Amino acid sequence: MELSSVPIEMSEGLNVIVGQSHFIKTIEDLHEALAGASPNLQFGVAFCEASGPCLIRRSGNADDLVELAARNAESIGAGHVFIIYLRDGYPVNVLNAIKQVPEVCTVFCATANPVEVLVAQTDLGRGVIGVIDGMPPAGIETASDEADRKHLLRAIGYKL
Repeated sequence: MELSSVPIEMSEGLNVIVGQSHFIKTIEDLHEALAGASPNLQFGVAFCEASGPCLIRRSGNADDLVELAARNAESIGAGHVFIIYLRDGYPVNVLNAIKQVPEVCTVFCATANPVEVLVAQTDLGRGVIGVIDGMPPAGIETASDEADRKHLLRAIGYKL
């Protein structure tokens, strides 16, 4: 078995979600879940089919994000893995809808951080064994850090 790390392309203002599913209709169901989440959300999604023609299925409402998702799905190259790029929206607003898609097995990460996908390769193919999401902790929050966190959450409207 070979292990490798696949860096995921990120740009300012984007979020990415990486997960695993199990059926060809995943691409259409993820598209519908994302389109129904917000009228302003721009997204691209790609899904690595693991049988039959083994194609990278793709969809979305922003051509640049569809192309980015397809390119990164190809880099990961693991069966049944999907990748979603979001603009003008956040994972917190779509994760429940994504998890409710019947074919979705797991979500590995949902982030705006730099991310690497850890891939194992055997004679059968490739599989995701985990992700590296962002940087390691720099320490334990202080009272001042806690106050800053609470202020930020209220300033951006996630807490009252």
